Amino acid sequence: MPVSKITDKYQTTVPKEVRKRLSIGPEDALNWEIREGEAIVTPAAGRFQVWKGYIKVGRGSISRDIKKARRLRGKVKF
Repeated sequence: MPVSKITDKYQTTVPKEVRKRLSIGPEDALNWEIREGEAIVTPAAGRFQVWKGYIKVGRGSISRDIKKARRLRGKVKF
C-alpha cells in the first residue's frame, strides 16, 4: 500500500503508483470525502473533462476548420 507523509505545511506528495492508477498529473484536482473516519480521494473532473466525447476528432485542417467556424459565426466573410 502506497504511503505519503504530511509536511509541516500540511502538504503531501501523491505516490507515483497512485498517480498512475488514477491517471492524474500536475494541475489536476482531487476531491476529498470523509466517511466514517476514512478519507476517500478521487480525481475531480476538470472543467474541460466534462465535455469528453462531445468533440469529434480525426483528420482535417486546423486552418480550414477555423475559417469555417468564423464564417459560421458571421465574423469573417470568405
